[in-house]
Amino acid sequence: MDVAALTAIDVHTHAEISKSGHGALSPELFGASEEYFRAHGHRQPSIDEMAAHYRERNMAAVVFTVDAEHATGHPRIANEEVAKSCAEHGDVLIPFAGIDPHKGRAGAREARRLVEEHGVRGFKFHPSIQAFSPDDRMAYPLYEAIEELGVPALFHTGQTGIGAGVPGGGGIRLKYSNPMLVDDVAVDFPELRIILAHPSFPWQDEALAVATHKPHVYIDLSGWSPKYFPPQLVRYANSLLQDKVLFGSDYPVITPDRWLADFEKLDVKPEVRPKILKDNAARLLGLVTD
Repeated sequence: MDVAALTAIDVHTHAEISKSGHGALSPELFGASEEYFRAHGHRQPSIDEMAAHYRERNMAAVVFTVDAEHATGHPRIANEEVAKSCAEHGDVLIPFAGIDPHKGRAGAREARRLVEEHGVRGFKFHPSIQAFSPDDRMAYPLYEAIEELGVPALFHTGQTGIGAGVPGGGGIRLKYSNPMLVDDVAVDFPELRIILAHPSFPWQDEALAVATHKPHVYIDLSGWSPKYFPPQLVRYANSLLQDKVLFGSDYPVITPDRWLADFEKLDVKPEVRPKILKDNAARLLGLVTD
């Protein structure tokens, strides 16, 4: 990957469908997400199509799926498939993996294998969909393995479009995505690189507090158009957190084109823009050395 030639690194994109046509989530939950994002009838691109999309824009993208088999009963997309497909497009795609924390030590063994044998560069957690509290000791063997492997862990935080509008929210509990629950993880695994995904409504101040207090906690800006960012998030991104805020779109429900067009209008210092769009992610993902 020629990092110097890239214009941006999107740290938050979803592999929603496998090569066989199997979806990462049930049609009911996908439908709720489309309604939430007003992305009616959006296509679920293959990883090959995602690569072409980002290559055309001279960008790189982190790609992952979510493993929520325990809570939903819906089989995941195989992490090996995501990693293999990304490896075929190594000039623009960076594979992360999803492992259900309920898998315990078996999940920790899988994490080691995925990094060491399949080139996975990080892990995605969605506490609300996976039905676990990030500070649950059940997940600690998995965190321990990820910390030792030296790759980041990305946690969904804040409200989610998944299950929105479905009776009972599709069984998804928002409380698990309070970023303060990740603060314990940052304390107990002090060398673990953590990304708090999204503007963390309704816990934006909590996310900012954790990221300013814990040296290895970052924030990605995915899932929202920048024109809706809370003012305190923009203020911190321009100042205290300028080296720890990351561009993320949430593709395919939000495209990088839409996100970047709105980001261009945001009051962000010229010297901070390249940090958010590429430099911070390149350093965090080990694509460059300081």
